[in-house]
Amino acid sequence: MSRSPGVPTPDELETRITELRAAVRRAMAGGDRREARELRAELRGAEQAWDDAVLGEGGAATSGRGGTAPGGRGGEGRERGGEQRGLLPVREQVHQALTLLGAPAAPKLIGSVYAAFFPGEIPGTRLTSLRRDEERSFRTAPYARPYYLCAALTADLLAPARGLLTVSTWPLEQRVVGPLSPRTDFLTSACRLAEQAGRGDPSPDVQRLLWRFASNIPGAVAGTVGTVDPAVLAEAARAELDVHRETDRRGRASAAGRARARLDDAELLFGSRLRALRDTGGRSAGMGETDT
Repeated sequence: MSRSPGVPTPDELETRITELRAAVRRAMAGGDRREARELRAELRGAEQAWDDAVLGEGGAATSGRGGTAPGGRGGEGRERGGEQRGLLPVREQVHQALTLLGAPAAPKLIGSVYAAFFPGEIPGTRLTSLRRDEERSFRTAPYARPYYLCAALTADLLAPARGLLTVSTWPLEQRVVGPLSPRTDFLTSACRLAEQAGRGDPSPDVQRLLWRFASNIPGAVAGTVGTVDPAVLAEAARAELDVHRETDRRGRASAAGRARARLDDAELLFGSRLRALRDTGGRSAGMGETDT
């Protein structure tokens, strides 16, 4: 594949990412939070550029035959792509599925999306300890990877939301979940999957996945039971999303602001361990630990 002049290669981007991570740490150590925020914004941009360079323009959502990603199910592309993509580490498979969904998701949904839109499957047993492995890696060598698979954070306690995975390069507001977030994230993912499926001829696996979404969205089912028109699904999902989006956005933005003020780098990705609070009489009021 040819590369346009002046466009950095993945190796050059990885070098830049390493430099930016070191600069962020120096800024934080020197107490310059403003510079650290600016550097982290540049770091996120470099990480996104790395994703685009490695996964293709638009990441995993790039269209291929049959409404799937390149090398997706069906015909010759399945055989060629399947052999290559079957060698992907589980964390990269999860990253591709989450990039397509565009919202925090549970392991079961991640596995279903990958199986429908990409060749191969994600072993369920490998997802059980994935987030803990990612956190251990980050705490051992912060920012050593272009991205981490991390926890969604609860808006009230800024603790890890049980069973929801996100991507570290997403904006914090996207990784926080409040009372309305499960519904808005469900609708967001429905839109993205429907739009992706609508770029080709959806496979039976994709149709089954879209039906699961459509059956829970008013106005999304307009034909035979078990079949979904991606355009109708996307329109119905957007219509309901417009109702909830702004309220959910404000709640997430408020929680993200509190998180930035209170949490360290690791906690911003993997959540805060609930600490004991003290009441006005100085007595400890334990809040316990979250189940991670």
